[in-house]
Amino acid sequence: MTFELIVSQGRIADRTSGAIPGAALTAKLVSSLTGLAPLEIGQISPARDDHWSLALAEANVTLAELRQAISQTIDRGNRPLMVANTCAASLASLPVAARAHPEAVVLWIDAHGDFNTPFTTESGYLGGMVLAAACGMWESGHGSGIDPKNVIVVGGRDIDPAESDLMKQAGLRIIPPSTATPQAILSEIGDREICIHVDWDVLEPGHIPAAYAIADGLLPDTLREIFSALPTHRILGIELAEFEASGEWSKDEKVLDFIANIVSPLLFESSTT
Repeated sequence: MTFELIVSQGRIADRTSGAIPGAALTAKLVSSLTGLAPLEIGQISPARDDHWSLALAEANVTLAELRQAISQTIDRGNRPLMVANTCAASLASLPVAARAHPEAVVLWIDAHGDFNTPFTTESGYLGGMVLAAACGMWESGHGSGIDPKNVIVVGGRDIDPAESDLMKQAGLRIIPPSTATPQAILSEIGDREICIHVDWDVLEPGHIPAAYAIADGLLPDTLREIFSALPTHRILGIELAEFEASGEWSKDEKVLDFIANIVSPLLFESSTT
């Protein structure tokens, strides 16, 4: 299996202006590292601070196109590598992954649980509800099918009280930054296949800009060590989301160097078992 590079360029609940260009820059980086030609999905539109229901309606076309591209990639026997502006793009990808690989582990590498529902959300932000939708906790219109007991939230630390209760009831596991070692994660995965989602706010602020950064995160070297330990032949797909580009090339270039160093172990087959 080879990767196919898919990049979201349509607004999917973006509340900040840097996520779409951040996805474009990240895709260009991944293309340079791998030689993969990116497939761009969606039409760029301005960021807005709107309610999840309005954002979801606006994003439906982009999400449907992402879902189709990911499904076609899997049907060809290949692995999707999706670079997304926001985590809400996973409304499209996770249900497709669930249908193709129902027993796979989902490593949700994120400072947030993204497990709110329309009944628990405090912010009204669609990106904070995506994992709950994929696990069937509410109906997004884009499917579900992820077994929450197969989800491991790595680096989670900013989780609302009602969201935390729902995660516990559903059986998700959380590995906070303080215990997120390669050994701990490999122990949780066992011999199963893996789907990887990364929101860059999982890192300690100051390394890769993200819209919802919060203190006490993983260090870049720790995340690279985790990725280096994963058996690449069992990785079914990768998602990279929420790099907030500054628009200043001197700053963004340094961030892209960080991203390249962190993700390169994921992109090339190894003999790790």
